[in-house]
Amino acid sequence: MQSMDEIYQKYAQMVYRYLLSMTYDHNLSEELTQETFYQAIRSLDRFDGSCKISTWLCAIAKNQLLGYRRKHPAEQELDAAGQVTSSAETDVIETLSHIELLKKLHTCPEPFREILYLRIFGNLSFKEIGEVFGRTENWARVTYYRGKERLRKELNIDEE
Repeated sequence: MQSMDEIYQKYAQMVYRYLLSMTYDHNLSEELTQETFYQAIRSLDRFDGSCKISTWLCAIAKNQLLGYRRKHPAEQELDAAGQVTSSAETDVIETLSHIELLKKLHTCPEPFREILYLRIFGNLSFKEIGEVFGRTENWARVTYYRGKERLRKELNIDEE
């Protein structure tokens, strides 16, 4: 297994981008990224290798964010969106600016919102997304497709 320093160097930006896409706050995302890796170090002995390290880290990051939101419910509406690299995977993403996309994604209900975040900004595979949710790869694909279609209908974007 890689050293924690190597893991941090390889995955810190991915975890940070994932958290930024959900919080819209650079400072909070940075703080939660650090807390994610702190918790990863504390629970490294429980990592059994049954999933990818990136999947494991995203699950920890998700739990850190949920814990933060439980402790700070009034701060859930955060405004500043950072620069985010988008995927050319869907028509929706290609037709919207980053800020518009983030605003629309933020209004999606769960689990669509989180799956779209993980896929678009976290660059996770459907298999990894399924692992984060404790579901199947097929469930992740179907849920992603439904979320994408929901956005497409809301934005009145015709399929080409």
